[in-house]
Amino acid sequence: MAHSLKFEKEMVQTSERVKYVDLHPSKPWILAALYSGNVCIWNYHSQKIEKSFKVTESPVRSAKFLVRENWIVVGADDGHIRVYNYDTMEMIKDIEAHTDYIRSLIIHLTLPYVLSSSDDKLIKLWDWEKDWICSKVFEGHQHYVMQAAFDPNDLNTFASASLDGTIKIWNMDSGSLDFTLDAHSKGINCIEYFMAGDKPFLISGSDDYTAKVWDYETKCCVQKLEGHTRNVTATSVHPQLPIIITCSEDGTVRVWDKTSYRLDNTLAYGLERVWTVAYMKDSSNVVFGCDKGTIVVKISGSNGSDSADV
Repeated sequence: MAHSLKFEKEMVQTSERVKYVDLHPSKPWILAALYSGNVCIWNYHSQKIEKSFKVTESPVRSAKFLVRENWIVVGADDGHIRVYNYDTMEMIKDIEAHTDYIRSLIIHLTLPYVLSSSDDKLIKLWDWEKDWICSKVFEGHQHYVMQAAFDPNDLNTFASASLDGTIKIWNMDSGSLDFTLDAHSKGINCIEYFMAGDKPFLISGSDDYTAKVWDYETKCCVQKLEGHTRNVTATSVHPQLPIIITCSEDGTVRVWDKTSYRLDNTLAYGLERVWTVAYMKDSSNVVFGCDKGTIVVKISGSNGSDSADV
C-alpha cells in the first residue's frame, strides 16, 4: 500500500527556477532546465555539478536525455530546439522550430523522433536521422500546447494537453486527430499514460487545481484528485509502486494511492512552486524541480527497504 512508504529527502541543490528535470537511465545524472536559460547536469551521488552551460537568454522549459545518441535535446522560449553532445557539450544542431515558446519535448521509445509542443498551438514531429527534418505538424488546439505523451501500448499514438482545456489523441503516422476529450474547466498543463492492471488510463493536471484520471477505452473520467490550492503543474504515475504523484504551484507534492485514489501523503520542501517530477525505473529516487532548486527524494518501505523491492 502507498501509505506504508516513506519519503526521505536525499539531496537538495539550490538554483534558479527549475522548469524541467530528467534522469539519465545509467549515470547518476539529473538534467535540469532552468528559467534563467541555463541547463545543468547534477550528479546525485557526488552531489556536485557535472556540467552547466548557457543555452539562451530565454527560459528553457524542457530538456531531455537522448541516450541513444549521447545527446541532450533542449527547448526554449525563443522557439529553438538545440541538440548537444552531453560528453563534449558540443552543439550538434540548432533548429528554428516554433514561432513561440516550446513547452515540452518528448522522445519516441524506438523511432528517431522527437515531438515538440508550443505556444504557437502546434505539435511538430522531428526526425533526427533525416537531419532533424520536420516530418509532420499536428494542428487543432485553440490555445498553447503544454505537453504531449506517447501511448506506451501503441507507439503510433500520442496524447496532447492544452490550455484550451482539452486532451487530444493523435495518430502519428497519418497525422490525423483520433478524438478529443473536453477534460477540464481551465487549462491543462500535463498529460501521462499509465496502466492499472491491464487497463490503460490517462492522467491530466490542470489550472483548475485538480488532476483527473481517464479510462482510455471508455473516454470517461473515473476520478478527480482534489486538494491542491493552486495550479497542478506535473503528474507522475510510478511504474512499480502503487502511487500517483501530483505537483503544484501551491508548493506541495501530493501522493495518492493508485488503486483507491486516496490521498496518502502531502510533501512540502520549502522551495516554493513545484514545476516538474521525474523518476527512474528500478530506482528508489524521485526528483522534483522547484522555484528554488531541485530535490531528490528516496522512497522506501516502512521496513526501510528500497522502493524497488517493495
